[in-house]
Amino acid sequence: MGRWSFTRTGRSTAPVDQVWSLLGEAHRWQEWSFLDRSVLEHEGDPAPDGVGAVRSFTRFGVGSKEEVVEWDPPTHLAYTILKGFPVRHYRADIMLAPALGTGGAPSSTGTTLTWSVTFDARYPGTGAVLRVVLGIIISRFAGAVCRYADHRASGGSGASEATPG
Repeated sequence: MGRWSFTRTGRSTAPVDQVWSLLGEAHRWQEWSFLDRSVLEHEGDPAPDGVGAVRSFTRFGVGSKEEVVEWDPPTHLAYTILKGFPVRHYRADIMLAPALGTGGAPSSTGTTLTWSVTFDARYPGTGAVLRVVLGIIISRFAGAVCRYADHRASGGSGASEATPG
């Protein structure tokens, strides 16, 4: 069956801490993404969204339950899927870093987002399809959070322009 992996990236003009607040707080995901519901089912350490937090995300009643396994604000969030996809050993690491400016030095504004995923398919022969489906979902999340952060950084407040169709 084997191990599957992929990485998606994004760039925002907003600073790292602003992008972090959108990704690191479970209840905010429905603010910027295509999700109907994003809730924290169990608090983590530090409360509320830290290690051990269990988050539930749904769209049209279908979704996933995830557990935060690493929490290093404002640069690293890692989670595993507990329920919702036919995968085993799923782990996603979201890394945020200051975007590089001219000359390769970190910029005071702007964020580079790197979202890396590894998993094993639960059922033989489904790994390639899952990689495509999960890759599309993660691409949509990465793009949506960056667009929304950009919109907020430019003085906007509504999610309608940031939510993909």
